[in-house]
Amino acid sequence: MTRSAARDDTQHDSASGGPGAIRHYIDGQWIDAANGRTYDSHNPWTAAAIATVAAGDADDTHAAIDAAHRAFAHWSDTPPHERQGILLRAADTVERRRDEVMVLLARETGCGRHFAEVQIRFAVSLLRQSAALPYAATGQMLPSDQPGVSSVAVRRPVGVVGAIAPWNASLILSARAIVGPLAVGNTVVLKPSEEAPHTGGALWAEVFEQAGLPPGVLNVITHAPGEASFIGDELLANPLVRRINFTGSTATGRRLAEAAGRHLKRLVLQLGGQNPLLVLAGVDLDYAVNAAAYGAFVHQGQVCMCARRIFVEEAIAAEFSERFAAKVAGLPMGDPEDPHTVIGPVINHWALSLLTRRVEEAVERGARVLAGGVPAPPCYPATVLTGVPDDVELAFDETFGPVVVLDVVGDRDEAVARANSSAFGLAAGVLAAGPQEGLEVARQLQAGIIHVNDQPVNDEPRMPFGGVKDSGWGRFGVGFAIEEFTEPQWITVRHKARQFPF
Repeated sequence: MTRSAARDDTQHDSASGGPGAIRHYIDGQWIDAANGRTYDSHNPWTAAAIATVAAGDADDTHAAIDAAHRAFAHWSDTPPHERQGILLRAADTVERRRDEVMVLLARETGCGRHFAEVQIRFAVSLLRQSAALPYAATGQMLPSDQPGVSSVAVRRPVGVVGAIAPWNASLILSARAIVGPLAVGNTVVLKPSEEAPHTGGALWAEVFEQAGLPPGVLNVITHAPGEASFIGDELLANPLVRRINFTGSTATGRRLAEAAGRHLKRLVLQLGGQNPLLVLAGVDLDYAVNAAAYGAFVHQGQVCMCARRIFVEEAIAAEFSERFAAKVAGLPMGDPEDPHTVIGPVINHWALSLLTRRVEEAVERGARVLAGGVPAPPCYPATVLTGVPDDVELAFDETFGPVVVLDVVGDRDEAVARANSSAFGLAAGVLAAGPQEGLEVARQLQAGIIHVNDQPVNDEPRMPFGGVKDSGWGRFGVGFAIEEFTEPQWITVRHKARQFPF
C-alpha cells in the first residue's frame, strides 16, 4: 500500500467513526507491526471497537530509531524557512480538520466538546509559535583570555528524541512531545498511549506527512495494552536515542529515570500531581465555586493539572461547601459527543474501578460524600468528599478522575502547610480577596506552576510547563525547547599561530 493510500484510508475511517486500521509510521511508510499482531481500540462511551491497531515491540522501535537516525543529518541541516513552512502548514492542517479531530477525540478518549476545542486551539498555537524556533539564535560569542582567539558557544540538536505521550490530553501532549524537538532540528520516535493511538500518534503522522515533513523525521510506534515496556526499553537502551521526554505517572517516570541513569541519558519528565486549590476568606464565593468546579472536573478530572484537594478557610467553609456541592451535583453527565455534557466517560474499566475503590475506602474510613460518589458506568459522577483521612489513597496519591477532596483549614498558613505536605508539586491555584494576598501565598507554595485568582488548569505553548518534587523535572514549552533538546558546544578559532612550550 502506498503512503498516500494508507493515509487516505485512515482519514476516511476516522471521519466516519467506523473500524479502521492504525499502522506504524516508519521512514515515511505506513506499515504493520513486524510481528503481525494487532489489538482493538475501543470507544470509552459505547465500548465499540473503533480501530485495529498495530501492536509493535522492540523490533519495530529499533527500525523507527534507525530511520530517525538516518534522517537526522539532512533534517538538522534543513534551512530554517523549510522547517518553519512545514510547521505552519501542519497548523493549517489541524485547523482545517478541526471538526473531524473533535469527533476523533470524543470517540477515542471520551473528550467533550469544550476540552476538545481547548486541545485544538493549543495544538495550532503550539505549531505556529514553534515556527519561530528555526530562526532562534543558536550561539553566542564568549570573551577569551587567550590572545587572538575567538570563542563561541553554539547549540546543536541532539539527534534522535524518544517521545512518550499519554492518552488524557492526547492531541496536546503528543504535540508538545514532538513539535519542540522537531523545530530545533531533531528527529523523533513517538510512542502514543495504547488508549489514544490515533489522536496521540497516527493523526500527527498524517498531519506532518501532509505538511511535507521528510521521511524518517517523525516516526510513530503503537503497542498493545500492557506492552509499553517493549518500546520504552528500546528507547532507553538504544545509543542512537539521545533524549527522551515522558508525560505520565510518577511511578512510570521514576522507573524510566532509574533506567536512563544507567545509560547516562537525559529525560524531560512531567509526572503526576496532587494539585491544591486554596480558597481564602474574602474571595468572591460565586467566582470561587465556578473556578473550583472547572478546575476539578474539566475533562472529567482527567487532566494532570486538575485540582485534587481544595483547602478552604474555616470562615467561609460552610457557605462555600454548600454552594460548591450544589454546583457539582448539577453537572451534566453522559455522551461526550453531546455538547451539553460536562462529565463524560472515564477512559476504561480499570480507571472506573480505581475511582470506585478509592472513594469507598475513604467513606469506610469516615469521609463524607457531599456530591456524587456512586458510579454510573462508563462514567463516574463529579464527586466531592470531605473529612478524608490523610492516610487513604485519595488523600496522598493522584486519583485521575472526577473526584476532589475538600478540607477545611483554620487560616491561610495552615492551607499552605497542608498543600506543601504533598510529595507532588505540579500546579496550584490560589483564590484570594485580592492579587497581592494571592501572590504572597503563591510565593510560599512548592509547585512548578501557580495561578493566582484562578484554578490550576491553565497552559500556554510558550510557558515553562513542569513540576517539582515527585512531579518531575525539566520544562516543556516553546521557550524552553532549545534548552531541553539541544546540546551546547564550545568552539574556538585561533587567528594566529600559538607558541607551544615543547
